[in-house]
Amino acid sequence: MSRTWTILTAVTVLAAQLCIGQKSCSIWSTAGRVVQHGSSFQVYCTFKCKNKKIMSSHHPSRPLSHKELNSTTIYFNVVKINKLRTFSCQGSCPTAEDPCGIDIQAGYPPEHPQNISCIYNVRNLESGNVACTWNRGRDTLIKTNWTMWVRTVSVNHTVGPVPYNVSSKDALLPATFPVSRSVQLISVWVRVENDLGSAVSAPINYTLRDIAMPSAPVLDQPECFSRKCVIKVEQSVRTQHLEIQYRAEAQDWTSYPDSGVQMSQAQDVSVSSLEPFKLYHFRARSRLSSGQWSQWSTHVSVWTQEEAPAKELDVWYTEVGSDFKSLRVYWKELNISIARGQIIQYNVSVYNQTSRLLFTTNVGAEARNCSVQFCALCEVKVWAYNSKGPSPPARITTQHTKAKYSQDVHVAVDNHSVTISWRKHGTAPLHAGYVVEWYPEGHKLQALGWVRLGRNNKHFVISGMRPAECYEGAVYVYYSDNSVDQTRFTGAILESVPAAGPSVQEKVDGNKVKVTWTEIFRGQRGGCITKYTIYLENVSGHQQHYSIQAPERTYTIQGLTPAIYSLWVTASTARGEGPAGQKVKFFIQQEAQLSFVLVCAAVFPFGLFLLCLWQFSAVKQRFWRLFECLMLDAVLDPANSRWAKECMQEKGKMNLHLPPSNINVTEEEEEPILVDVEELPNQGSETRSPPDVSSQLAPQTSLSPLKEPATVTTYIKSFSLDSDSSDHTHTSLDTNSTVDYISSHGLGNMEEEDQEDEEFPDMAAFFPCHNIFTEPLKFGGMLTLDAVKINCNDFFQNSEC
Repeated sequence: MSRTWTILTAVTVLAAQLCIGQKSCSIWSTAGRVVQHGSSFQVYCTFKCKNKKIMSSHHPSRPLSHKELNSTTIYFNVVKINKLRTFSCQGSCPTAEDPCGIDIQAGYPPEHPQNISCIYNVRNLESGNVACTWNRGRDTLIKTNWTMWVRTVSVNHTVGPVPYNVSSKDALLPATFPVSRSVQLISVWVRVENDLGSAVSAPINYTLRDIAMPSAPVLDQPECFSRKCVIKVEQSVRTQHLEIQYRAEAQDWTSYPDSGVQMSQAQDVSVSSLEPFKLYHFRARSRLSSGQWSQWSTHVSVWTQEEAPAKELDVWYTEVGSDFKSLRVYWKELNISIARGQIIQYNVSVYNQTSRLLFTTNVGAEARNCSVQFCALCEVKVWAYNSKGPSPPARITTQHTKAKYSQDVHVAVDNHSVTISWRKHGTAPLHAGYVVEWYPEGHKLQALGWVRLGRNNKHFVISGMRPAECYEGAVYVYYSDNSVDQTRFTGAILESVPAAGPSVQEKVDGNKVKVTWTEIFRGQRGGCITKYTIYLENVSGHQQHYSIQAPERTYTIQGLTPAIYSLWVTASTARGEGPAGQKVKFFIQQEAQLSFVLVCAAVFPFGLFLLCLWQFSAVKQRFWRLFECLMLDAVLDPANSRWAKECMQEKGKMNLHLPPSNINVTEEEEEPILVDVEELPNQGSETRSPPDVSSQLAPQTSLSPLKEPATVTTYIKSFSLDSDSSDHTHTSLDTNSTVDYISSHGLGNMEEEDQEDEEFPDMAAFFPCHNIFTEPLKFGGMLTLDAVKINCNDFFQNSEC
């Protein structure tokens, strides 16, 4: 049995040695494994052999410059250690053995616990927990243990002291221990210790009722009206004091003064004096008859109900167009405290001077303006609606007279804002208020801003303006006598010179040129354009410039001499003049006087020649005959023609009997017009008949024998009715018919013409010798006075080619 035990012991030792392994050295510190922070000491290593020896330090691992104490021992001086360090030693012994090492911690001894404070948390009517905290001092950097000792005193006995260990992991949490409601007094002290030392606090005594604190109340979801909320409060024990606080969003907490005394563990509390349509947060705490207030309960939040809006909208307007028949009405969103609810729509209505509704429209809650038709004596009303009803109406009227007094308005600009100030006229009547409006230049309808000010305001600061953007605006002053004054202003922040010049167009008219240019793009103006400068340069390099105040963008330069010119325009702000815009070239021409002289030189000889011809009587007679022929509106008398005399069946009457024809006539010409003609024979003239007249006339007309000797009459064919120059012939005759005019010339006249031709043979060349009226005489349809035209063929009868 003993032998067996010996074998078992040997095997156990061998196994332990195999598991542990053989060390080549031993290591130790002169200050131990835990040292005080900042201390200095030595670390020694003793080896089993005398071969090469190495000492190193980890974190990070690096060889150390050690010193040798003897052939088997080395050491290293550690100076002011401030953290955990690991030291190791290794030798080159014949046998492969593990190195040796040591971890050395640096820390502080514990300080005395101070300011011990305990609270008795009452859980129910039977028991509770005491939670104690204290000032633990600085961090020791090493493992430290705290122990809280408690002695309790009841009515008839004392218990303790009882230790309650506090884990170092929970060093920041209160240390708690249970007590019953029968305990009246407690005594508490704390002991702390670590490897570098220990400390104990002085005992602290408490009367339990003085540190008693109930649990935090629990609030149910409140039931709210527009101005009151009812909250149900629940607690684990009955308390004597209850405090309820509420606040709206981003406001301070307000204690409700009538929270009262809590008489039971659950009760309803009514909180009044609230505002409609607001999100309120509520919390509560309680206290016993003595002791501490409980922690605040968890917040509960709820919206109060809506009411109709309390005040009218802040409205303004601008005219659309120059006829003042349309307005665009603007309004601002109501503050939530005034809206008293969620705005669902707006109503805009127009009334005449007798309060009769002319126009009304509803727009959505997102709208902030509306265009309406307007009249001079009309009034616009705007309402805001929520679920409970409309707001009071906001009114717009333009029935104001222009004030006799104007304000003295000044504009001051800095890098962030524009300040508008004004001064009231000394003799002006009492003013009711001011309106200041502003908007980016040219964008009044899209970005109008305004503010209403009281009668005591004398300035306003416009902020939020875009840099290098020109703003326009006006100050409106309303007086008690229903008059209004308007003073306009412009301003810009961080103004600069324009980044570009305008584009130019020119139009030359004689010795002047009209220059027109466009506005610079909004982002390149650099602020408010104050003026434009036109530069004019001729080919010799001589320049002239013309300044035009903004906003004019057209100018006419007059009195230019003939030359080639270059033209460009620049724009300027208060900061200076911008670069030149597009350059254009144009040419002023010399006036054309030579052509007029040439025309006069050509016309004068011809006029002189005509004047000479006018001295001859034959020329005069031919001219007057030609003039009479060209007078197409004059109708000759057909009664003096021989043809008319031969066609007379009875004296004083002429009947024309036309053969049947397929020519269509209008309804107005179904009956022929009979013409009564009184013939005046020419006694002093010889008769001569054209050879072709009878042949042309015979197939178309049937004439009665004449009772009196006939005179020879020349018949001249008229212009065709197909001509577009005669409107009335188209309405009276068919387009295929032709009606001739009847000449009243006598033979004697023709003889006189022949004689004149013999006396002046060269005059024949003065008139055309070719007869252009060579078509035969034709009658189609009925002969009417409206269809009678003049033919001048006989005027050229005696001409010879």
